Amino acid sequence: MPEPVLDATVSHLRLEARIGGYEAADLSRDAIERVYDAAATLIGCSRDEIAVIENATRAWDMAFYSIPFGPGDRILTAMAEYASNYIAYLQMARKTGVKVEVVPNDEHGQISVEALRSMVDDDVRLISLTHVPTNGGLVNPAAAVGEVARDAGVLYLLDACQSVGQLPLDVTKIGCDMLSATGRKYLRGPRGTGFLYVRREVLEDLEPPFLDLHAARWTARDRFEVRPDARRFENWETNYAGKVGLGVAVDYALQWDVEKIRDRVQYVADRLRARLNGVSHVTVRDLGAQRCGIVTFTVEGKPPQTVVRALSGQGINTSVSPADSTLLDMKSRDLEGLVRASVHYYNSEEEVETFCDAIESILSKA
Repeated sequence: MPEPVLDATVSHLRLEARIGGYEAADLSRDAIERVYDAAATLIGCSRDEIAVIENATRAWDMAFYSIPFGPGDRILTAMAEYASNYIAYLQMARKTGVKVEVVPNDEHGQISVEALRSMVDDDVRLISLTHVPTNGGLVNPAAAVGEVARDAGVLYLLDACQSVGQLPLDVTKIGCDMLSATGRKYLRGPRGTGFLYVRREVLEDLEPPFLDLHAARWTARDRFEVRPDARRFENWETNYAGKVGLGVAVDYALQWDVEKIRDRVQYVADRLRARLNGVSHVTVRDLGAQRCGIVTFTVEGKPPQTVVRALSGQGINTSVSPADSTLLDMKSRDLEGLVRASVHYYNSEEEVETFCDAIESILSKA
């Protein structure tokens, strides 16, 4: 996290410790409310279309499980869909009889827009897409998918967990009805924060899977009224320090300009891929016509876990993308796991060289 985000989050926690949680929330009302305006500015919507939720997965869940699926409905998704999302599709299939269908990739390894268009019919209830898959630098063509969804009048849910904060996002241009995002990744916000966008025109068609006295109002013994805005997807108890920190994190990204962030991230990532391509026994595994700041690779003869541990010993942070995180894509490419190196705008050219030197040193050891 940047210092301003850390300071804002910790300051609110200290305020809670000093005067109490309710009192701190009252005193910090403007800072808490700022997150809605900041997130709306970030993705090009109105503040009443934003809900702040504890993470991207729960934000996605709240959107998905609010859709009134029925037997015979079809869900269309992509080969590189994230495990949490796909598990939800399978659960919905068991409960309601919906059909889950995977759109094939095009020649670049991204969702084929042409194939998607040919698969859409009156039974398609939802097109659901992960913008940037967790296991590589691929950027799926979200706006082109949105055009198909709009033409067909089909709901479109976009998982922007890995793209928000590193790529410019405009929900109007993308054409999505719902978008889920996290605070902790490229936005550099606190863990346990995220947000959900729901287009105003579809709000009344979506009932959250659970409600409380924040999401709805109890009006009589046998009646309640659901909130008219996206906060119907929130609940009453929340992490106020995290909300304050998330608002500051979004403002911090906006201050830098997300287009400039994208350009810098792209530059560093391209430099890293080029350098890794020159290292013997290393294979870069990223797909897509457009790529982003997530760089994935394998090292011949070295399991990803071994590489990650060795890098950690040198103070370098990477992670493993296991096969079951994006099962369809990984199995189709006969991959059991990948090393994932996520670069950001603060990474330097010197760090790219240090990283690749570290990979070469790992290879030199038996």
